[in-house]
Amino acid sequence: MNASRRASLSAVVGATGIVYGDIGTSPLYALDTALQEAGPFNAEAVFGVLSLIFWSLAISVTLKYVVIIMRADNEGEGGILALFALAQRRLITGSRWARVAVGLALAGTAFFFCDALITPAISVLGAVEGLEVSSPGLKRWVIPLTVGVILVLFAAQHRGTARVARLFGPVMVVWFIVISLLGVLPILRHPEILGALNPARGLELLFHRPPMALAIIGAVFLSITGGEALYADMGHFGKQPVRIAWFVMVGPALVLQYFGQGAMLLELGKPVPHALYQLVSVQMLPWMVVLATAAAVIASQATISGAFSMARQAVHLDLLPRLRVLQTSALEQGQIYVPIVNWLVCPAVILFVVGFGSSDALGGAYGAAVVGTMLVTTILGAFVAATQWNWPLWRVALLFGLMLVVDSAYVAGNMTKVPTGGWIPLMLGALLCVIFMTWRNGRLQLRAALSKLAVPREELARLVAGVPRVAGTGVFLASHPNLVPSALIRNIQHNHVVHQRVIILNVEIADTPRQDPVRRLHIEEPLPGIYWLTARFGFMEAPDVAEALKACRARGLRVFAEDSSFFVGRHVVRARPLPGLRGLQRRVFARMQQYSTQAAEFFRMPFRDVVVLNTSVEI
Repeated sequence: MNASRRASLSAVVGATGIVYGDIGTSPLYALDTALQEAGPFNAEAVFGVLSLIFWSLAISVTLKYVVIIMRADNEGEGGILALFALAQRRLITGSRWARVAVGLALAGTAFFFCDALITPAISVLGAVEGLEVSSPGLKRWVIPLTVGVILVLFAAQHRGTARVARLFGPVMVVWFIVISLLGVLPILRHPEILGALNPARGLELLFHRPPMALAIIGAVFLSITGGEALYADMGHFGKQPVRIAWFVMVGPALVLQYFGQGAMLLELGKPVPHALYQLVSVQMLPWMVVLATAAAVIASQATISGAFSMARQAVHLDLLPRLRVLQTSALEQGQIYVPIVNWLVCPAVILFVVGFGSSDALGGAYGAAVVGTMLVTTILGAFVAATQWNWPLWRVALLFGLMLVVDSAYVAGNMTKVPTGGWIPLMLGALLCVIFMTWRNGRLQLRAALSKLAVPREELARLVAGVPRVAGTGVFLASHPNLVPSALIRNIQHNHVVHQRVIILNVEIADTPRQDPVRRLHIEEPLPGIYWLTARFGFMEAPDVAEALKACRARGLRVFAEDSSFFVGRHVVRARPLPGLRGLQRRVFARMQQYSTQAAEFFRMPFRDVVVLNTSVEI
């Protein structure tokens, strides 16, 4: 086997672990929940639910995500914010459609964070519940053990996932092989279960039981909840390995397992709790619980890592304040740790576990969290297909119309879960949307206020004329490419000097995931000894001043961080006393600005040589 084929195999195995951990653990609870919602148990319910699950996987995962949406990659990266950045390229800033796209991105991002809260809870809880099957007396230990696993998982986040990630792929490969084999034997004993491949069986169930139809659809949705994670994580491995893993292993394994559970239920003639574990012999059940727990931890880890990545993207796209981001791997740029996200998500996950108490009870809240992001993905994907893929309108209407109808059915189905827990992710999503919008609007107002106080770049010569020069290099961080940094103005006003060499550095975040290092830096020298630098980073990269200065040396501008003084302007925001919601939002923004991570830390500047100069701004 040559090196390229070995690399491809490694990528497929890795994708099996990272990308499919979420959807791969759905057989632990999806069929159980759907049959409970279907009402009286009989063969019609089993065939109908299995048919709905199969065609949901075929349309919403295979067709929508694996075949179509994965085409909408932003230089290889996926996810709701990458798709939003892609759509923005064809929108006029400030236009009505641009505002609609922003609103959709805010909603999709909010629901993704809700997904990150519930996935660890339902996955780990569903796995540990296998203890009840082996011994009903162990039921009282399910919640404590689940909480313990979750605490260990979050406590280990700061160490990074580089070492553990090597095990993810092989463990999930074993998981999919095992659930495939467990499903095959019941199907061979009752091949009539394959009649559920007929979509008419699912439609008949919905038509024959109209009072439960929406609830059934909402429960069936649990079988595809990992679809959005599939798209968000594809940048780690590329499209081809993700697609191969789905068609060769993951998709067939899920179908075999669901149909195997259905065949077993037909054989028993009655519903049983935790159907997946009922397929396992008593001797092997403890080992199956261990394997399922490992798979659930992997699914949770992928979602938590996705939340870290999403938080960094949200900061760069001006949806959140600057957050402290730590790199956990010297080789993999995507492996990061965001402390505040980790320790906000952890207690929320534990509250979901303790508050709901079972994976069945969590099902409604889980579906409501994920369905919003999926709906937003369909809408933004249709816009990208029409404007950037140059698809004819009939093709966009046909394919995305089908997906929109299916997503709308899922939305309606999950609305039935609102009274029993679905209201929680909706409330949290709305709260996050308000936070995103407050920060985004506040930043626009702050920029408008600063522009009135700012000195245009053309006035730089007049500003430094006649000011004494002192030895050394001063590096000033500029928030706008056409305005003189407020820190430089304050330095001249208070210290009455200018450094012999002045570097004004403006960091730009591009709408692409990563920036080519060769094209990262642009250098101008508008005045002798004064250099204007523009450093461009992608929205999935960590802006690094030291890296920008290193790139200067490759361009002939010899500047070293250890020989320079760094000046940063800090904007102290004061909210005007306005009544109503606008006044409240401005006060909240002022407080968020106050606790935002300082520019020196965010842009990785040397702390000992940084001078912070405050500028008071009223909005």
